[in-house]
Amino acid sequence: MKLLKRFFKIVLGIVAMVAIAVIIVLAMDTLGTNYLKVGNRAVSNNSTYLITNANIIPMHRDTVLVNKMVYIQDGIIKKISENLDIKDIEVVDAKGKYLLPGLIDMHVHVWDRYELGLYLSNGVTAVRNVWGTPMHLRIKSEVNSDKIISPHFFTTGPKLTGPEFIGDDNLNLTHPKEAAEKVVSYQQRGYDFIKTYYGLDKELFDAVIEQAAISKIDIVAHPSQKVPFSYHFNPQIKSIEHAEEIVQQPLQFNLDTVQLRPIIDSISNAKHSSFCPTITVFNNIYQMMLNDSILDSESLSYMNPLIKKADSKNQFDRWHNAKQEDSGVVDRIKNQHDFHLRIIAQLHKTGVPIICGTDAGIGVTIPGFSIHKELAFYKEAGLSNYEVLKTATVNAAQTHSIMNQLGSIETGKVANLLLLDSNPLLELSTLENPSSVFVKGRKINRNTLQKFKEMARKRKNLMASGLRYLEYLLIEK
Repeated sequence: MKLLKRFFKIVLGIVAMVAIAVIIVLAMDTLGTNYLKVGNRAVSNNSTYLITNANIIPMHRDTVLVNKMVYIQDGIIKKISENLDIKDIEVVDAKGKYLLPGLIDMHVHVWDRYELGLYLSNGVTAVRNVWGTPMHLRIKSEVNSDKIISPHFFTTGPKLTGPEFIGDDNLNLTHPKEAAEKVVSYQQRGYDFIKTYYGLDKELFDAVIEQAAISKIDIVAHPSQKVPFSYHFNPQIKSIEHAEEIVQQPLQFNLDTVQLRPIIDSISNAKHSSFCPTITVFNNIYQMMLNDSILDSESLSYMNPLIKKADSKNQFDRWHNAKQEDSGVVDRIKNQHDFHLRIIAQLHKTGVPIICGTDAGIGVTIPGFSIHKELAFYKEAGLSNYEVLKTATVNAAQTHSIMNQLGSIETGKVANLLLLDSNPLLELSTLENPSSVFVKGRKINRNTLQKFKEMARKRKNLMASGLRYLEYLLIEK
């Protein structure tokens, strides 16, 4: 009996030490992002400003409002006029600069709080995270309660799949009742959207769609190959993800513009859905096959250490090996990327709302930085600069009702703004280095934005990220 008591005491001691170690690791990682706390020296708590001499690109219409004043009160745009006489307020002189709504990335995978600063430093003032975990609910709570400076943060729940798509990243559904219960649970726990994925057959998909309508929660759909592509045109589905899925599913990898035409027309006729191409993440397959040292590149230092060690490495190995086995795969990937540009051109021509999404946070697709590459591809596809900017502003904000207060510079909208050195209607590259970023009216200057980049580049939080992923597995799987 004494031996048994001693054994349990040892076990409890080990458990206690492990728990303490876990708490210390997570606490240290949280302390590492204290620079994002609202009210510290880097991030002012002030959210009331008068911006003067601004050239405004409002984005709800194609124009430049020259030499205007913008009054921001408690994070909301209150007045826009040629002359405003407001006393006792901090003034930002925007002479010679351009004011644009903050960018929105509609398809990201966030792995830590450091990435929030990366998005802000690249002018992204709202993100839609599309693979939710408990960590994301905590981030959302901190953002909504104004504890940290961050892009507006919206998140789906875990990805819903059918029974055979087994993997850490999937929540495998086996019965319609279970599917409905997950929708209810995710909505009640605070997830903003439902994410559907590969492997959902008609019975499971119907259960998700029906319950989502009852629960009044939007669906973000990565198309399932178990149902016709047209099945994703249900009104409850607010956006369809990935241009590559058009190639892989209805076209069956046949890069044929004649066969593409009726597919584009069917998407256009759906009217209630936006399309999120995410062509940067696919193009990065091509980049990995061209650059054997991409994992050691400077840009990859901005990736979460756990993702870089696991997913980035696995994806690189997969495509490097594919190239070794068949050199023709390089041209096939490049040809498919070029076809994605045609898809975007045709979607745009038929009036389908295109929303900017990068799939940042996986492979070698870097949070924040990748939005500039995605927008450049839309430009290459034939969109004008104004049309390109719409994909990351008004189009994105109109996708979900809970985002409607974003995306344009109008009275009553949230003051998520970029102050730029030159006119993005003439040169998109000016977006890469904003002079200032406003989030909920809080101003972040260029030096602070640069600090956000440096803090993300230097982080060493592989273990903390692993523990948070373990939490996801224990709670959600």
